[in-house]
Amino acid sequence: MRVMVFGAFDHLHPGHLDYFRQTRHFGDELVVVVARDKNVLKIKGRLPREDEKIRVRNVRLALSELKISGKAVLGGLLNRWLVLKKYQPEVIALGYDQQVDLKRLKSEILKFRLFCKVKRLRAYYPEKYKSSYFFKKIKE
Repeated sequence: MRVMVFGAFDHLHPGHLDYFRQTRHFGDELVVVVARDKNVLKIKGRLPREDEKIRVRNVRLALSELKISGKAVLGGLLNRWLVLKKYQPEVIALGYDQQVDLKRLKSEILKFRLFCKVKRLRAYYPEKYKSSYFFKKIKE
């Protein structure tokens, strides 16, 4: 089964790696959709620290090191939901704190006629590895 995850994945850290590992419970192939720089700016109000090509490369390396079958792809610029149609996941795995319009996501799943479950994954030491906290500690 194919599992899909979404995120910026800016400066991969142990929380991200655990997120990838957790997807093994739902399928044997992982598609990691890395957010485009422009979309990160729109959603988070700031550009990522690493550009999108570096983030895709880093995710690919991490999947290889974790021995997880799958791929890292860039999300769409105009319609971020088209990756659903292209890769047709059976499961979409969301991070424990990932902000997603679930109503819209489910609407897109129906629009593309997918039979797809949405799962919320558990946190991995969020007091230590939540990206915003993690970057604060790096700066200190």
